[in-house]
Amino acid sequence: MHSLPSAAEPSAAGVDRAPVVFDVIIAGCGPTGAMLAAELRLHDVRVLVLEKDTEPASFVRIVGLHIRSLELMAMRGLLERILEHGRKRPAAGFFAAIPKPVPEGLDSEYAYLLGIPQPVIVRLLEEHAIALGAQVRRGCAVADFAQDDEGVTVELADGEQLRARYLVGCDGGRSTVRKLLGVGFPGEPARSETLMGEMEMGAPPEEIAATVTEIRETHQVFSIGPAGGGVYRVVIPAAGVSDRAEPPTLEDFTHQLRTIAGTDFGAHSPRWLSRFGDATRLAERYRVGRVLLAGDAAHIHPPAGGQGLNLGVQDAFNLGWKLAAQVRDWAPDTLLDTYHAERHPVAESVLENTRAQLELSAGEPGPQAVRRLLTELMDFNEVNRYLIEKITAIGIRYDFGEGPDLLGRRLHDIDVKQGRLYGLLHRGRGLLLDRTERLTVGGWADRVDYLADPTAALDVPCVLLRSDGHVAWIGDDQPDLDDHLARWFGEPANGEVPG
Repeated sequence: MHSLPSAAEPSAAGVDRAPVVFDVIIAGCGPTGAMLAAELRLHDVRVLVLEKDTEPASFVRIVGLHIRSLELMAMRGLLERILEHGRKRPAAGFFAAIPKPVPEGLDSEYAYLLGIPQPVIVRLLEEHAIALGAQVRRGCAVADFAQDDEGVTVELADGEQLRARYLVGCDGGRSTVRKLLGVGFPGEPARSETLMGEMEMGAPPEEIAATVTEIRETHQVFSIGPAGGGVYRVVIPAAGVSDRAEPPTLEDFTHQLRTIAGTDFGAHSPRWLSRFGDATRLAERYRVGRVLLAGDAAHIHPPAGGQGLNLGVQDAFNLGWKLAAQVRDWAPDTLLDTYHAERHPVAESVLENTRAQLELSAGEPGPQAVRRLLTELMDFNEVNRYLIEKITAIGIRYDFGEGPDLLGRRLHDIDVKQGRLYGLLHRGRGLLLDRTERLTVGGWADRVDYLADPTAALDVPCVLLRSDGHVAWIGDDQPDLDDHLARWFGEPANGEVPG
C-alpha cells in the first residue's frame, strides 16, 4: 500500500494522478470532521467526508458542550435544535472538579454547560453538513495519500483513489493522516488509567452520596454522580483491571468499586463503559502543504474539565472559513497559516491546564495541599471566573497585534437592531458592525456583511468580525478598515488597491 509517493511533502510534477473531484476530503466524521464539513459547505466548497466505521457509535456517552461551543452553535443557527436533545447544567465545578458556584460576570449569553449524548451531537452535526451539501461515505478508511503542487491523491483501504485540493485529518488520536504525514506528536505517554461509564445503581442515592463524599477525601479520581433518568456516571481508577487493549466490562467496574468503596452499590445495566489514560500529546505542525490536522488528530489530553470535544469543534470553526477562502481563491497569502498560529497555542494551554488538574487529583500530601490552597483562592470570584473562562474557552484572545483588549477576542451575542448579533452570522461570512453609519465594506461585500446600527450594545465605534466571530479590527477610519479587510478577506472584488 505504498505505491503513492511520499505523503509528507509535495511530489514532483508529472506523476499520474486522478482528476480533482473534490475541493476538500476530510478523514473522520466525528464532531470535528462534521463541523468542518458544514463550515466549508457554507462557502460552496465541494466536500467529501470519509469515515472508517460503517455505523455510528452504539454506546451512549454523555459529553458537555461548553460556553464557547454553545456560542458557535448559536452563530450557525444550530443551538435551538441541539438544546432539544441536551440538559443544561451550571457552568461551575469544571476545574479539577473543585466544587465552587457559578462565578459572577461570565461574559456570555450562554453561560451554562449542556450535557448531550455524544452520538446525538455527532448525528446533528453530520445531518447539518449533509443538508448543506457535504457527502459522507462510511466504511471508507484512508490507507495512503500523496500530495503535489495541485492537490492530494487519497488511497482508500480497498485501493480506490480519490483526488482533492486539500486533505484534513480529523481521524482521532491514532490519526492515520498524521502518521502518514510524518508529523511529530511529542508529549507524555499514559502513566495511569481510569474507568469511566454510566450505569444504574441499586443502592439509595443518599448512601451513594455519603460514601462518595467520604472516599473523595483521599481518592480524588473517584466519583459517582447522577446523569439523569436514574443513571449514574462512574469514574474510578483502573489500576490492575483487565487488559488495556480490551474494552472494560461491568465486572471491572464492580470489582474496583468493591476494592475502593467496599461495595459495588448494586451497579447494573451499563449504558456505556470506557477507559482512558492521561497521555498528553500535541502535533508539532497543524499543516504540511495541502494536508492539515484538526481535533484529536492534532492533540490528545486527559478529559479533565471536559475540553476535548469542544477543542476539536473550535478547531473546525477556526479552520473552515480560512480553508474555504483558499479554495475560493480570495485568501490572503498568510491566512491559512494563521490556523496553526492561533490554534496550536490554544491546545498548548489546554494540555497545560489538564496536566495541572491531574496533579491536583493526586492523593499525595503535596498535591492535596496545593488543592486545598487553590480551593481557598477560588472563593475569590476573579479567580473562579478566570479558571471557568479558561476551561470554557471564552477567555481566548488571538494575537492580532496592539489594540484594545477586545481585539482578538470573540464578541458575545449582543443586542442589535435586527435582534441578536449571532443571528446575523448564520452564513459564515465576516461582518462590519458600524455604529457611526459612515463606513462601508466596498469591494468586500461578497465576503463581508454590513450592519449600520448606532444602537448596538458596544462601547467602541465599529468592529470588524471574522467569520468565526473574533474581532479583527476596532475603529472608525475607512482607510484603516480597508487595510484590515484586505488582511483577513483578500483583495476587493473590484480589483481596487485598498488605501
